[in-house]
Amino acid sequence: MPVETRSFRDRSAVGRFPSVTLGFGEDTEEDKEEPEEDSPEEENACRRWLRKVCPCCCPRPNDDDITDTVVTAVDDLDKGEETDGEKPATGGSELDELLLKVRSIDLMKSKSGENRTQHRTHLYQSDHLIIRRGQTFHMWITLSRPFNPDTDKLHLELKTGPLPTVSKGTRVIIPLVEDLKDGRWEAALVKQDDKKIKLSVNSPPTAVIGQYQLTVETNCANGRAISTHDPANDVFMLFNPWCDDDAVFMDSEDKRQEYVLNDIGRIYYGTQNQIGVRTWNYGQFDDGILAACLFVLEKSGTPPSGWGDPITVVRVISAMINSPDDRGVLEGNWSGDYSGGSSPAIWSGSVEILKEYHQNSGLPVKYGQCWVFAGTLTTVVRCLGIPCRTVTNFSSAHDTDVSLTTDVYLDENLDPIDNLNADSIWNFHVWNDCWMARPDLPAGNGGWQAVDATPQETSQGTFRCGPASLAAIRNGQVFLKHDTPFVFAEVNSDKIYWQRNLDGTFSQIYSEKKTVGHYISTKAVGSDERDDITHLYKQPEGSVEERIAVETACSYGSKAEAYSSPTAEDVSLEVTMDGEGPRMGQDANLTITLRNSSSQQRKVLLHSQVAVMYYTGVHKATVRRDRMDVDLLPNEENNLEWTLEYKDYKDQLIDQAALMLTLSGRVNETQQVLATQFSFRLRTPDLIIKPIGKAAVGEKMAAEISFTNPLPQVLKAVIFHVEGLGLLTARKIRYGDIGSRATVSLTEHFVPTLPGPRKLLASLDCKQLTQVHGVTDITVEEQSNGAL
Repeated sequence: MPVETRSFRDRSAVGRFPSVTLGFGEDTEEDKEEPEEDSPEEENACRRWLRKVCPCCCPRPNDDDITDTVVTAVDDLDKGEETDGEKPATGGSELDELLLKVRSIDLMKSKSGENRTQHRTHLYQSDHLIIRRGQTFHMWITLSRPFNPDTDKLHLELKTGPLPTVSKGTRVIIPLVEDLKDGRWEAALVKQDDKKIKLSVNSPPTAVIGQYQLTVETNCANGRAISTHDPANDVFMLFNPWCDDDAVFMDSEDKRQEYVLNDIGRIYYGTQNQIGVRTWNYGQFDDGILAACLFVLEKSGTPPSGWGDPITVVRVISAMINSPDDRGVLEGNWSGDYSGGSSPAIWSGSVEILKEYHQNSGLPVKYGQCWVFAGTLTTVVRCLGIPCRTVTNFSSAHDTDVSLTTDVYLDENLDPIDNLNADSIWNFHVWNDCWMARPDLPAGNGGWQAVDATPQETSQGTFRCGPASLAAIRNGQVFLKHDTPFVFAEVNSDKIYWQRNLDGTFSQIYSEKKTVGHYISTKAVGSDERDDITHLYKQPEGSVEERIAVETACSYGSKAEAYSSPTAEDVSLEVTMDGEGPRMGQDANLTITLRNSSSQQRKVLLHSQVAVMYYTGVHKATVRRDRMDVDLLPNEENNLEWTLEYKDYKDQLIDQAALMLTLSGRVNETQQVLATQFSFRLRTPDLIIKPIGKAAVGEKMAAEISFTNPLPQVLKAVIFHVEGLGLLTARKIRYGDIGSRATVSLTEHFVPTLPGPRKLLASLDCKQLTQVHGVTDITVEEQSNGAL
């Protein structure tokens, strides 16, 4: 049988090479004699001697180790042992009997075991050991002989990343100690049963998160041995919001259950007057998602040594969820043409997106918009153990020139100058809040941090945003990192109107101080209600504190002088809408209210323009312009009914069915300027989902999905998308066309895999109609005895 020769260097520990004492003594006459060529006794004796000197090069037969062990050092062999005439033992050698070797490692990694349950990682659909840093875990090691604490030594070694280094925390030596102390890597022997020992292992609350390779090194008087790495024994380390000393510690169990362990959520959209909501499957515990999340970190190219800092991790993830400049998870598309991939509106969860990205080795998934970026970031961050929530800001400003104002440019006739209006106000914008300490900022800025993965503006050359302290945003302290000015402008910038003069310059003619940042929303803790968190982002609108925050922030902007001079204003302009607003396929009705608070008559020349908008506030097409003269009596309130007919907008609608009415005018007697913009959307119908049959693990059931087309036109190439965590993996159904005002239904069969309360989600997408979705609750029973 050929002998495998292994390099000493391949088995060496960092910084040293194995030393082998060959046992050379003084040559005897017998040693000097040339052995007979055909003497089996002499040949066997030589092989025995070689095996004692270097057992790795000449292994003994019938080695029954369970866990392979590489021997890296052997002490001097007994020199007086006779070799002549003896045949080698076939069941093992004296050296192997003396060495302390690892036979097997049991990480106690079952989902119902003490490690996974105590570390709150039992929900992950993975067979690996998944633990949280700063907390003790346990393991059993079976050795080749009983462990003797007086003469035997043992330590664990963990490695992560491409270049594990002790100084950077990516190569960890865990010594065996008598008493464990918090805040450091240590292990203690807590139980011994013959050849088996049980260890308790501590990790520091600052440990690098990620996937670690585990090996065990043993030392005794007869040599040193290192167990071979087994991928099944890799250890996955996460952040720990249950640990007081972890930077992501959160002191409310209800909030930890919501922001770390809840795998389903609600995302809000629409306009401030018409808030819509959709359910989103975060699925952070789904099979393969933890591996996909770590793959996202690896693809960033950032060193794993920084992965112990949640500030660094969420900033990296913010960049990696979008695809510009780093080929991240999702490619954004706001064009309305999604022929090269999936419409952003069709997604109802993150699992399908992350798995596709991982399986395709980092090819960006097509396509996403803000709520898809935010929902996916929530999945990744919660999966890694950082508390996170998805947040929607209505009337969200996009400041493009760091002025911290939203600027609207008008021509001499008070009509918008489209090519100059780069700043925009999105009907809604979705980002994230992540919870962590901020030791890099002055005290008081820890807690919730705004993080935005939608690629809008670059930060230090990369499309990313945050983490920005909500406390800093609220107080206008835009000089505190990261990207606080941009987030401040999103929620609290003033809207400044500029009019072009005859010489081409612009003069500030009007400002709106309460236009931006309304009904900032997230899912409430423990319920499906909407939680308004506007007060965390800004002081009460119009208060002295809020004005101070705005002026503080704007003093650091590029247009620090842009403040309206106080003027007498006795005519006001307002737009309102009844109820939930117009529905898709119907006429849109709004009310324009003009109020004259003076004791004299006023005449107003009012310009109106209604345009189809992307929800981002970007103009697509103007569908109607009007101009009217309005006479106001002293102290009169005049309500003007304004109607947009279906025929005017039906051929121009896109994605969110968003429209914006822009009003501008001037009071003839006082030259007072009036201006406002009102965004609204056309509401879409819901999908109705009805469960059919008994819901039990392993038993087939079905769900009926029904839908009524609200439009007086045919919907072409309709696609249904269905998914449910623990119910069925995401699937697309290409349904075809749906006739005008027609009602259709389809039935999907599936077999639930997880018990408990579950949600089945469905969405519909086609060129003519988007943002159609539905959800139903299904309680799945445990598997019955009769189920296979």
